[in-house]
Amino acid sequence: MKKLLLLRHAKSSWDDTGLADFERPLNDRGRRAAPLVGRFMRERELRPDLVLCSPAERTRQTVALVLEAAGLSAPVRFDERIYDATVGRLVEVVSQAGEGAGEILLVGHNPGMEELLELLTGETRRMPTAALARIHLDTDDWAELGAHTGRLEWHVKPKELEGSKQ
Repeated sequence: MKKLLLLRHAKSSWDDTGLADFERPLNDRGRRAAPLVGRFMRERELRPDLVLCSPAERTRQTVALVLEAAGLSAPVRFDERIYDATVGRLVEVVSQAGEGAGEILLVGHNPGMEELLELLTGETRRMPTAALARIHLDTDDWAELGAHTGRLEWHVKPKELEGSKQ
């Protein structure tokens, strides 16, 4: 069985109105939240085999902070298709990951992340910035990813991790 971790990027900055959306960095809140998620992953002993990440600046910064705090060195594949992706495009990206990965961390944006969670599990959950969800997939082949092929194991938001021992 495959596992899919969905991570929405941490909170980004809107301070520089001249920056294109793709170039927006994390703000202070985002730089605090991403390591919280990483420590949660370390505590839960989550060790994705592969990270698929949007190449936008805020997702790049998020994944770097999360992996550092989690103590992970998983290979990161930046894929332009993840930025501003539809749910269909996200399914395409993950389904092409290859069989070597048992667990994948997908780092992206809304609304795609919420829509992917709902498509795969049938559950509607908000994915605020830096939210992390883990989906157990009822398949051994990423290419079989599709509607209702998984179930939500858990869903966590940074606010739930603040003040915890993670």
